[in-house]
Amino acid sequence: MAGRRQAKILTHAHLRLSLRKARAGRYPARDQVLLLLSHKAGLRAAEIAGLTWPMVLTPDGKLADYIAVADQIAKGRGGRTIPTHPMLHRALARLHQQEGSEGHVIKSERGECLRPSSLVNWFAAFYRELGFEGCTSHSGRRTFITYAARRFAKAGGSLRDVQLLAGHASITMTQRYIDGDPRAQRRLVSLL
Repeated sequence: MAGRRQAKILTHAHLRLSLRKARAGRYPARDQVLLLLSHKAGLRAAEIAGLTWPMVLTPDGKLADYIAVADQIAKGRGGRTIPTHPMLHRALARLHQQEGSEGHVIKSERGECLRPSSLVNWFAAFYRELGFEGCTSHSGRRTFITYAARRFAKAGGSLRDVQLLAGHASITMTQRYIDGDPRAQRRLVSLL
């Protein structure tokens, strides 16, 4: 990532606007899940494209409380288990009811799996239509990692937990994703 411009992180207000736009689109259930897989699970475009229903369902076919990202779809074979955020769980339940349990979670209008490059293009066009400058398919992932890093202590976790959720081989890579917060820095210095 050195030398390249990082994707911008998004606020909760950005996510609300994004979900509102998705609800008004041609594929509301799919597009809401797509956004939430990025924002609330921190998945990369390739992981979203490769995600299949068995990775989000229990063996008896019910929606699981976690996403089991398989090694074969994860970068660097960094498969992992991510607890499912309640918003994402509800969106997945709606999509599952509509689509069933076969194949990929995110499908094209012809019912085929989407290529990662198609998702990258989808996110770019989606955010451009909303006027979110500098936002890409990686913005949701970067947002997820930044917010997780800001809150890990409240959850009784550590930066290592954020690294595991992100699927990074090194904590150094996780740290590169985390956006600083000037207000938090001021509060921190005032506590010293």
